[in-house]
Amino acid sequence: MAESLVDFFLNLFGNTIPAELTVFTISLMPILELRGGLIAARLLEMNVWSAFFYCFIGNMLPIPFILLFIRKIFDILRKNKHTAKIVAKMEAKADKHRGKIEKYGFWGLLVIVAIPLPGTGGWTGALVAALMDLRMRRALPAITLGVLIAGLIVGGISFGLFA
Repeated sequence: MAESLVDFFLNLFGNTIPAELTVFTISLMPILELRGGLIAARLLEMNVWSAFFYCFIGNMLPIPFILLFIRKIFDILRKNKHTAKIVAKMEAKADKHRGKIEKYGFWGLLVIVAIPLPGTGGWTGALVAALMDLRMRRALPAITLGVLIAGLIVGGISFGLFA
């Protein structure tokens, strides 16, 4: 699924914007995040370290805002019956990970973010942390380290560093 979304955005942007901006933009988006950005960077034949830098910054940029504001945003969205359903789904998704964080704390949050599978990543980690009322100083380091680890795994696979 991530590869088809990456293909969509690569076709959408084409050669109209620089590769760095393309992978940065893809990395900003939920679901795709840094992982999708690194796949796009490989398809765009970017340098691995440059790609990692732009993807990491793109993935991390929304995280503090999610941690600070998602609860307020959800409160507003719950007032509309259509968006309330979306909020309920996102909260249910976050609740699936709650037990890991309650049991393992920092390390549980780090693992949720670091494992490059669907339904994990920085956005999910920030959502879970925000809904659990974790403080920024506790959640942000775990999410940052998790994004770094996920980036090393996906970057290593995408760019053939593990071959």
